[in-house]
Amino acid sequence: MKIVSIVGKKNTGKTSLTVKVIEELTKRGYNVASIKHSHHSIEMDKENTDTWKHKQAGANLVVGVGSTTFFNARKEHDLNRILYLLKHFDDFDFVIVEGYKSYNYPKIITSPDVKDEYAIKEVDSFKITPEEVSELADLIEERGHDIVDTLFANNCGYNDGEVIAGKIRQGELTVDNLDDVKSYLSIDGKVVGLNRFVSDYLKQSVIGVINTLNLKDFGVDDIGKIELLIPNENTPKSPADAECAIKINDKNLEINSFTSAIVSNSIKGMVSAIKTEDNVRTIDIEIMNIEKELIDADISLKTNGHDVEINEFTQGILKETIFAIISSLKVDEKIKEIKIKVEE
Repeated sequence: MKIVSIVGKKNTGKTSLTVKVIEELTKRGYNVASIKHSHHSIEMDKENTDTWKHKQAGANLVVGVGSTTFFNARKEHDLNRILYLLKHFDDFDFVIVEGYKSYNYPKIITSPDVKDEYAIKEVDSFKITPEEVSELADLIEERGHDIVDTLFANNCGYNDGEVIAGKIRQGELTVDNLDDVKSYLSIDGKVVGLNRFVSDYLKQSVIGVINTLNLKDFGVDDIGKIELLIPNENTPKSPADAECAIKINDKNLEINSFTSAIVSNSIKGMVSAIKTEDNVRTIDIEIMNIEKELIDADISLKTNGHDVEINEFTQGILKETIFAIISSLKVDEKIKEIKIKVEE
């Protein structure tokens, strides 16, 4: 998803230019969303309609559904929160934002006296020709980018979204050079950036769990987009330091401290959900005989050196999830046996 903002002073043709850009991108076959920001109150519902009465009665969010769908919220939401929510609605190629000049997205300026470090082009909205609109759309294709905090490049190269966004605006980096991020995360309304490894790790782990479910019972034939919401009433504790050792086919797998922390915390989280025993200090998991189908593989679990009995369903979740986790580490050889030890 590429985001570009059109900003300028009042009566400088922002809406006119926004419409022209949307028309051009749509003509090119792109799926386009738009956001309009105003310093004045925007009312999208007529007085005395049913939905208007809902809001007057005190509803903080009113959704009207008919031939179209609209959301009418009482509070103003942060732009990044709205952009994140758009990812749930559809796979948009572009989001054209009219206004929100205080945000750090590439900007098309419609006022010659407006100076902005995020500007990629200044145009006269009233004199722009169709050819110039087409050229502007080319520039938007080239310099637009996703939510700033989700931008990562090469996993071990640039890891500062602001720096990466600046290089894209300046034409020194393209979106094609960025990590292929597949997962997006928001915590308490704040977008949290995930690099390629973490993104792939979360994706594989969640799909591993989902593969154990009878999805067809819920009308799901294929896994496309997954949306997961986890209300958490407890303030998360800082994870204790733990060492994680992984063997694949009886060979030690070299992992750095960052990867070790992710794997060990994931394993501890899964074992904690099983409700084994208090004060778990060591966890040993072995998955053996992974020859054909993962479902037929054998699995054993020990905590603090004691065998833990787990039912068939839990075995399936552990096998699928752990295999998915290991697969995200890009193991070169065919995986036949996995041994993981987590020790605090």
